[in-house]
Amino acid sequence: MPANTDRYENAVALYFEAWNAREPEARTKAVAAAWAIGGGYTDPLADVVGHEQIAAVVAAAHEQFPGFAFRLTGAVEGHHDTARFSWELVSEVDGSAPVAGSDVITLAGDGRIRTVLGFLDRVPEGA
Repeated sequence: MPANTDRYENAVALYFEAWNAREPEARTKAVAAAWAIGGGYTDPLADVVGHEQIAAVVAAAHEQFPGFAFRLTGAVEGHHDTARFSWELVSEVDGSAPVAGSDVITLAGDGRIRTVLGFLDRVPEGA
């Protein structure tokens, strides 16, 4: 069981590294490390496939919320090739977290993410 738990936690840690990468080159590398080739990301605002498109969604989030970082809230739970976790988008200035969500990921054999299904639990009005 610990090896499987580590697998999910490692995948989620790489996921957050990608979402928190601000520089284009670092973001490109982080997305490639976190997602399998042909991996996808779907939430209410995006439905994309491939490293380039995923990196573009991440970049857009940073443009909309400069000075914010994604943080895990709670534990990562997983079984088989699937894991779920919750997160929030936190201001590095005042600690506010105007956006929060929950994601379900499926993993490829190499431990990288094959798919993400994201749900937005809290979004500021007008965002």
